[in-house]
Amino acid sequence: MSTVRTRMAPSPTGDIHIGSLRTALYAYAFAKKNNGQFILRIEDTDQKRLVEGSADRALKIFKDFGLIYDEGPDLGGDYGPYIQTQRLDIYQIYIKELLDKGLAYYCFCTEERLGEMREVQKAAHKVPKYDRHCLKLTPAEIKENLKKGLPYVIRMKIPDNETIVFNDLIRGQIKFNTNDIDDQVLIKSNGIPTYHFAVVVDDHLMQISHIIRAEEWISSTPKHIILYRYFGWDVPEIAHLTVLLDPTHSGKMSKRHGSVFAQQFLDDGYLPEALLNFLMLLGWNPGTDQELFTLQEFINEFSVEHLHKKSAIFDRKKLDYFNGLYIRQKSDSELFPYFKKFLPLASPEQVEGLVPVLKDRLVKFSDLSEAVKFLFEDVEYDKELLLKKGTSPELATEMLQKSKELFSDFTDLQNRIMDLIRKNNWNTGEYFMVFRVAICGSAFTPPVVDCLPVLGQEGTIRKIDIALKKLA
Repeated sequence: MSTVRTRMAPSPTGDIHIGSLRTALYAYAFAKKNNGQFILRIEDTDQKRLVEGSADRALKIFKDFGLIYDEGPDLGGDYGPYIQTQRLDIYQIYIKELLDKGLAYYCFCTEERLGEMREVQKAAHKVPKYDRHCLKLTPAEIKENLKKGLPYVIRMKIPDNETIVFNDLIRGQIKFNTNDIDDQVLIKSNGIPTYHFAVVVDDHLMQISHIIRAEEWISSTPKHIILYRYFGWDVPEIAHLTVLLDPTHSGKMSKRHGSVFAQQFLDDGYLPEALLNFLMLLGWNPGTDQELFTLQEFINEFSVEHLHKKSAIFDRKKLDYFNGLYIRQKSDSELFPYFKKFLPLASPEQVEGLVPVLKDRLVKFSDLSEAVKFLFEDVEYDKELLLKKGTSPELATEMLQKSKELFSDFTDLQNRIMDLIRKNNWNTGEYFMVFRVAICGSAFTPPVVDCLPVLGQEGTIRKIDIALKKLA
């Protein structure tokens, strides 16, 4: 196949996992590096697990991260439809071909019989596997069962004792013996194909040249290769990516230990370009020390040969580092909509005042609401926090009373505060602890003096009066 065509094929059973976003990123980059196309297909054959709206959210998330597909459900293309349940007539053509060739067969076994069979196999310490009971049915018996309207599935007939060999672009040669492979169901009792059948038919008809997917599909690959062989089709090149590991717990990332869905990271205040840059390096390296890449730079440098064989650790501290870097690279005007989104109570004027004050200290935008909570509400705190540095109530009261005189305006406020400290021979650290707690209700705050113009004279005086009441 001369044209490189890759695809991402999410199932609308929930939101896009961060690992799936990384897979899409690599598939997208490989296609664009080779002047090819990146296709998006919705694989909705698992009707029982469908989640309303998740297909539309999947399309949106790829666009939000700049992974713009060339063909898809909302764009169309020469190989559509791009939603599997809209392709059911197509699958019927190809399942009939397998039935006619004797490479697939009807299975009328009930769930009860299959369950009993599995229990017997488990008791004998055998891997549960279909016993091919229905493969022995005569054409007349099959015809009679169909005439009676008995429920059935259609299974693939796996060849006996053959070695299936394929070359994984990341892992090298992988072998399977067909004796270890079950007679896979291809068409379910509701007439809808299983993933394994639909994905092979669709990838062939959509002329997918390279498949980049998660390592969980390695064990399914021999089933797919057998289907390609049954149809006489060329097998695409295949690469199976390693999983993303959680640094705080053994095993892969889990939603029990933090965000795992791409949308969650956006909701948590991460920039799409920062998250993409972070994902680029979780399974790939450029062969240099370079860490910061735009999407186009990544495309230019990307190669399958530099994909890792070892699972990468999803280090959230490193992600925070990347996000902070990207925030600081943006202009104040570029940051304005992000600040406004995460500070809905702030006026445009307040946002404009806060951006230059906070952007150099910010890790992610969701931190904003807690950092400047004091601007929009009175934070409750204990009197002892005002005296954290060992300050006496009398001295703390004096400091705050004299400070009130400074807020007729905020011009050169930092220097005027320092003059007040020197004039009264106060300890600088002690003063700012009292003042910070009085204004913010916390010992750990953003640059409090720089935030005061946003709080305003009235708000600042009111905060000090609240503290004075606590000290009285």
